[in-house]
Amino acid sequence: MSEVSQEIKEFMKSSIVTDYTKDIQQYNLGPLWEAIPEIMNKTPKPQAEAYLWSDELIKKKMAEAAEIFTPERGGERRAIYFQNPGLTYRQPWGWASTTQTIYAAVQMLLPGEKAPSHRHSQNALRFISEGSGAYTIVQGQRIFMEEGDFLITPKNLWHGHEHLGTEPMIWMDALDIPTVYSIGGTFFEPYEDGLQQPNIPDNFTEKRYRGGMVRPLGDDKYTVAPLANYKWNRTIEGINGLMEFDPDPHHAFTVEYINPSTGKSANPTLGTRMQHLPRGFHTKALRHTHSTVYQVHRGSGHSVINGIHFDWKKGDYFVIPNWAWYEHVASEDSYLFSVNDLPIMDRFDLEQEQFLEENNGHQKVTGEFKAAFR
Repeated sequence: MSEVSQEIKEFMKSSIVTDYTKDIQQYNLGPLWEAIPEIMNKTPKPQAEAYLWSDELIKKKMAEAAEIFTPERGGERRAIYFQNPGLTYRQPWGWASTTQTIYAAVQMLLPGEKAPSHRHSQNALRFISEGSGAYTIVQGQRIFMEEGDFLITPKNLWHGHEHLGTEPMIWMDALDIPTVYSIGGTFFEPYEDGLQQPNIPDNFTEKRYRGGMVRPLGDDKYTVAPLANYKWNRTIEGINGLMEFDPDPHHAFTVEYINPSTGKSANPTLGTRMQHLPRGFHTKALRHTHSTVYQVHRGSGHSVINGIHFDWKKGDYFVIPNWAWYEHVASEDSYLFSVNDLPIMDRFDLEQEQFLEENNGHQKVTGEFKAAFR
């Protein structure tokens, strides 16, 4: 540190500065000279941390929740969310935050149960982990769900669930709750008659888009949920087509879920992808402004996030914060579903990306994450 900067540093610690700072704070005024080092970082420094929740932990706690809560008793949804340890309840954006912008949870619906309809100003989506026989009803359309399906529920649409099958059904929920909460835009409304009843044919949008990217005439201006359910078999077809070519060194074989009317993200504030990592494939490390929440749909392997080794397998969930270096290694053929906040970063023109160049694009491992109930 230069002599001048050392002089400034000592001055900032002097009593004349600290006394003045305390004086203005009593009037709810703030000293920018103290705030700048905290809020004007040269690169993003998120409070969210890299973390992993094991399938064993999730299954155990969901089973316990099933003994205590039902949609009729104790809340509208039997859901357990992923609270990032770096985001505390004391922070305005910390409550129910998996990253600083994304809420993610696991929800379970048992046979015969109904989750009443409601609507809210947050965008929502779900990825089906296990089971079949349940449906979600969105704006009067019953959409039957199966393992591997990806469904969207854009903001302000009525939606509820009912399980007509015989086995428990489990899915991942993701919403932009922290984002909407932090900007003061939260609205919520319950449906007066409980679960909304159907008024259009079942699986209506899925049938209309059976041709894939062949868009029905007139849908060029249909920007809200023209396709409500992205079926697993169609996703696999897309990935299999990519596998006829060389894999991307940073993403292997990855497809994005998009709105077929606009070509943009399927959900306006949340990006979603399915990534296939062939056995033995090792992606090169990168980092970017947007954060990501992963669910291991199939397979096993590990990721290195900012030098820390994270083992993962089917059913696990893990978080990659903003601007964190990461790379994946597959021990067997693996499929990773992910949710990101890239659409938000793009809207503010904040997205940046970097690729690790040293060590052939791979990080040095400096530690290992130990998951609970592993």
